[in-house]
Amino acid sequence: MKMSIANVNSALIGAYQYADKTQKNNTAGKTSFADTVKQTAESSSADRTEQYVEYLKQRFGANVMVKNIGNDQRSVDNFGASIAGYNNVAIAPNILEKMANDPEKAAYYEQKIQQAFDRFPALQAELSAAGHEIHSYAVGIDENGVVHTYTTGDLKPEVRAKIEAKIKAEQAAKRARREKYKELSAETAEKRREFAELQYHKMLMAEAFQKSGFGMINYHFISQPQLSAAATAYESAVNTYSATAIGNIL
Repeated sequence: MKMSIANVNSALIGAYQYADKTQKNNTAGKTSFADTVKQTAESSSADRTEQYVEYLKQRFGANVMVKNIGNDQRSVDNFGASIAGYNNVAIAPNILEKMANDPEKAAYYEQKIQQAFDRFPALQAELSAAGHEIHSYAVGIDENGVVHTYTTGDLKPEVRAKIEAKIKAEQAAKRARREKYKELSAETAEKRREFAELQYHKMLMAEAFQKSGFGMINYHFISQPQLSAAATAYESAVNTYSATAIGNIL
């Protein structure tokens, strides 16, 4: 004979209260909600699984999901994007069924879940010290019974601002170096051009002197900029001499 909804609810309340009291007093942690449900309600396996999920939600204050996340990166990323907050539990259906029907399995995995949640504050502090903030946290048990933890987060806003400022400064410095390099390259190219031009003129003059029978020992060649500077200095000297000569005559 099936129990009514009211009777089931009453049995669940009593079972939860009993399990909660028993777990506090039982250091071995072998008594689970699933075990007490078996003793107090004539439920099917599916019913016990649903009841056990409700028990886990109450015990851990968590969002309990019945799903196998998968170990590939895409599955992990999709799962991370679907959760929020720090209290999330995802259990593969086959493992959840074992937990709901086997008190020892339930105690084992509940302990693993609790340990993962207990480690969260230390993880949060460690990441915070490294400049990160956590957006979500979850404990998952895959179909092979392996327990995983999943964390999503990002850089703290102030840390991100510092990094962005540093990147902008580095980019500005790179642009300045590129402009300086262009200037140096242009200057170097101009010097190479002048040198090549001087060498060419030397060659022409050497050929001309050879044809005329003159030697090259006492001849020195200067570049066009040097020639212009020499001409300017010569004109200045001539002007100075002329002004002095005229002053002496007067």
